[in-house]
Amino acid sequence: MRDLARAVAAYAADCGFQGTVRVDLGARTLVDAAYGLADRAHGIAHTPDTRCAMASGSKTFTALAVLALVQDGVLSLGTSVRDLLAPDLPRLDPDVTIAHLLSHTSGVGEYLDDDAESAQYLLPGSMHEYGAAHDFLGLLDQPMAGVPGAQFVYSNAGFVILGVVLERVTGARFQDVVRERVLAPAGLARTDFLRTDELPGDAAIGYLWPDRLRTNIFHLPIEGSADGGAYTTTADLRAFWLALSSGAIVLPHLTQLMTTPAPGHDPSDPYGLGVWLPAAGVWAMGGADAGVSLSSVHRPGSDLTRSVLSNQSDGAWPMATKIRELCESLGT
Repeated sequence: MRDLARAVAAYAADCGFQGTVRVDLGARTLVDAAYGLADRAHGIAHTPDTRCAMASGSKTFTALAVLALVQDGVLSLGTSVRDLLAPDLPRLDPDVTIAHLLSHTSGVGEYLDDDAESAQYLLPGSMHEYGAAHDFLGLLDQPMAGVPGAQFVYSNAGFVILGVVLERVTGARFQDVVRERVLAPAGLARTDFLRTDELPGDAAIGYLWPDRLRTNIFHLPIEGSADGGAYTTTADLRAFWLALSSGAIVLPHLTQLMTTPAPGHDPSDPYGLGVWLPAAGVWAMGGADAGVSLSSVHRPGSDLTRSVLSNQSDGAWPMATKIRELCESLGT
C-alpha cells in the first residue's frame, strides 16, 4: 500500500492541500499524513495529530447524545418536541418529533443560510454570544417551512433544537452532555468543543481564503454547538467509527436504526439519524463551513475508514474524492 501513500502525497502537492489524511483497513494504517500549515502566520505545520474543526460532521455526536437518552428512556423517537419547548418555540408544529429532527425531515424553518458564501457573516451579533445551545433560541422560532415527515431538507436549525432539548432534559450544557454520553465512552481523548478565542497549540486555525491570513474567528460561533463545530483528529475519527460499530456508545439496535435510511429520506442521497449513507453498507460524516471542512467515511463490513480534515472551507472534498478513487483502483 506504499503506492497509495505516495499517490496521496503527490496529489496533496499538486492541489496545495492543507490538512490531515488517514486511511485504515483493519489493523493496518495505510496512510497517516499531514500537509500544509495549521497556523500560517507563525509557519506551524500540520501534523497527523493536529486537531481540526469538524463543521457539520459533529452533528453525528448530537444524534448519538439524543439516542443515548432514548436508550435510557428519558426521550423517545416519537416525543413531540413542542411538548418540551412550547414556550420558546410557539410556531413549532406539534407533530414534529425527535425522529424528524434527527433525520432532517421536520420541516422546521432554517435560522441561517447554509448556502451563503463562506465570507458572509451568517449570524447576527457577536460570535462570542453563541456557545450553549440555548444561546440560539432567539433565532429558532421560525415559521414552519414544510410538513413534518414529508421530505428530507437538510436543517441546521433542527439539530440546534435537538441541542436545546438535550439541555432541557439533562440540565447540563449541550457540550457537556456530548462529552459524557459520546466522547468519553468512545475514548475520543483528542476530540472536544474548543473555543476559537483560546485554541490550544495543537489546533488548526481556519482560513477563509487559500492565499491569505484572514481567519474564520468572526464567522462562526465562539464554540461549536449542536449543529457542528467540534474539533477532532483523523485518529479519533477512526476510533469513533470503531466505537460506534462495537456498541460502545449506544446499543447495537440503535446503531442499526441510526445507519438505516430514515422515512422521508432522499433515495439519491440517503440519510439515517445523524449519519450519511452514501452507499449500501457505508457510513459517513461530512461538513464544510467558513475555514473548515471534513469528510470521514467508514465501511464496517471491510473495516475501512477514510478521513480527511482541512482548515480551508472546501479543502477536504477534492482530497476525499481522490482517496476514494485511489482506494477503488487498488481494490481497497
